[in-house]
Amino acid sequence: MNLLASLPTSVGAAAVAPALLILWIVIAAGERPGSPAKVWGAFLLGAASISLLGILRAPFRSVIIAPDNPWLAQSVHSIFGVALPEEAVKVLVILAVSARRRATDDPMNPVVYGAAAGLGFAAYENLAYLVQHADIWRSLAALRSVLTVPFHGALGIIAGAYLAIARSGTALGAHRRHRDWARISSWVLMLAGPTALHAAFDFPLLMLQSYPGLDPSGRLWLGAISIVIGFSSIGFAARLVRRVARHHAPRTALARERLSQLRRMWALLMIGSGAAFAGFAFVLTSVHHWLLNPNRNVTIVLVPVGFTSILLGSALLVVTTAIYLHSRNRLRTTI
Repeated sequence: MNLLASLPTSVGAAAVAPALLILWIVIAAGERPGSPAKVWGAFLLGAASISLLGILRAPFRSVIIAPDNPWLAQSVHSIFGVALPEEAVKVLVILAVSARRRATDDPMNPVVYGAAAGLGFAAYENLAYLVQHADIWRSLAALRSVLTVPFHGALGIIAGAYLAIARSGTALGAHRRHRDWARISSWVLMLAGPTALHAAFDFPLLMLQSYPGLDPSGRLWLGAISIVIGFSSIGFAARLVRRVARHHAPRTALARERLSQLRRMWALLMIGSGAAFAGFAFVLTSVHHWLLNPNRNVTIVLVPVGFTSILLGSALLVVTTAIYLHSRNRLRTTI
């Protein structure tokens, strides 16, 4: 099944929905959500960035030649063959989306863009995995939505948080003489941090995949290590964001109320997008079944339901976007 052809189906919905849900949670939890155009741009560019992996992996192909030690071989592969190229394309997306800054932009915007880039990458990767394993796509979708998708989002958040720290000009309360070092180290950690966590997460999985003859206790330990690293990375991303956000929190009750209104608008935007996507997928799936199924009476009746979902979702999306654009400048000037 082609990846694009599978997008408006149940498989496509199962692949993309977890990433969109987590993105909504990140946006709703933020104090000053960034521009919707930039957030969606980061999400789509994150998905498209997978096409650059071949270019970034090319310089490391000679390094990935497996040495005699299998543990060292998988370590090298997990770093240079998987983690470094994948995190590099996410960082490129984050830098591209947040390159043009205005004085009114929130310093925490790179965190949201990082989450969007990581989740866009995860959505496309998720779709590729589900299409490749179409026979077990339901169980695979459930497993990946619990850990792999939020893990990619967390790595993007970590990269965005270190970019926010590097640009802020302060080291989160560090002494003045340490600020230059903190800024330099933040630029380095923007790529090195997610790469190290990603490599540590993938190494046990690559060992399990490449050496199925390992003893059961060893396999259990490798799986447990990967799970612990994955959830620990998500926890570290949340802790890092809270640490950075404390320095940019709104100071007045009026500002907090304005920001809560902005978050509600973002929630409506996400609901409208989800409803429109679900309706579109439902219509195309029903039409596809109607064309292939001789008994066409049932599926054609369900098409109006999908069209209704598309209309309601699109209307909600348009109205909320108009409200957001109309009130955005006023919200920013009062915060």
